[in-house]
Amino acid sequence: MYANQKTIADQISFEGIGLHSGDPVKISLIPQDINHGLVFNFKNQSIKASWKNALVSQLCTKIKNENFYLSTIEHLMSALSGFGITNLTIKTDSNEMPILDGSSYEFVNKILDIGIVDQNIKQKILKIKQKVSYKLDEKYIEIEPCDNGLIIDYTIDYKDDFIKKQTLTYEHNFEEYKKIYMARTFCLHKDLEKIFSMGLAKGGSLDNAIVVSGNKILNQGGLRYPNEFVKHKVLDCVGDLYLAEHQICGHVTTYGGGHELNLMLLKEIFQNEKNYELIELNGENKILSNTNESKLKIASL
Repeated sequence: MYANQKTIADQISFEGIGLHSGDPVKISLIPQDINHGLVFNFKNQSIKASWKNALVSQLCTKIKNENFYLSTIEHLMSALSGFGITNLTIKTDSNEMPILDGSSYEFVNKILDIGIVDQNIKQKILKIKQKVSYKLDEKYIEIEPCDNGLIIDYTIDYKDDFIKKQTLTYEHNFEEYKKIYMARTFCLHKDLEKIFSMGLAKGGSLDNAIVVSGNKILNQGGLRYPNEFVKHKVLDCVGDLYLAEHQICGHVTTYGGGHELNLMLLKEIFQNEKNYELIELNGENKILSNTNESKLKIASL
């Protein structure tokens, strides 16, 4: 499904608050022509959604230029990757994206409502040619060559009374993305004091995050999925990896990963041109997903 470049059929707007700033936020997704890429615009200045502009962060994903930074872009980037959208301007009146419900749910639903435009021009795919890895203490992430698109094997191990150890194997296409896009961000109640002391999570609440306390969660209504925690980590990983500026064809395996490791993997990949090649797909290439794109309301230019 990720063979051609895509944009959206019309402009979409979202309003909410920033998870860490607590400030009100309004953003607009504006369709663009081929080869534009994904570009954020703040106060009439632009910054490309690229690993080259990304800052290492543990609690969110940030991009920065000489004059400003934008944070918590991962849930929006994840939705755009899930749809295979390549050409868009994201105009914002704040330096943080709205957290909404803590997942990609609202982004996905509004994009589905407005429709997607297949632009009939091939997009470049980043195909991994040799194994690349990054390790930080007991945590690690690696990517190996694969002919079946992007596959992510993700393991979390919180060694607590509720989340414990969860593992998920995810194959990146829209049909599989529909199984994770409602997974919400989460935190441990015992970590909140530290997070608040860092000046973060000012906009956090039980409306936009799962809070785990001991052997239970504090949110009414419970979990959306039995393994919502690892599904959210995969959702984040999909968004972070889209900072490669292309869909990735490779098999990712990670243990205890997060935003920092996702970004470091991208940096390791691009350090050596022998690690990857840019290719175009055709209808017979087995890298292509079998997803039925007619379900996505795709219009044709």
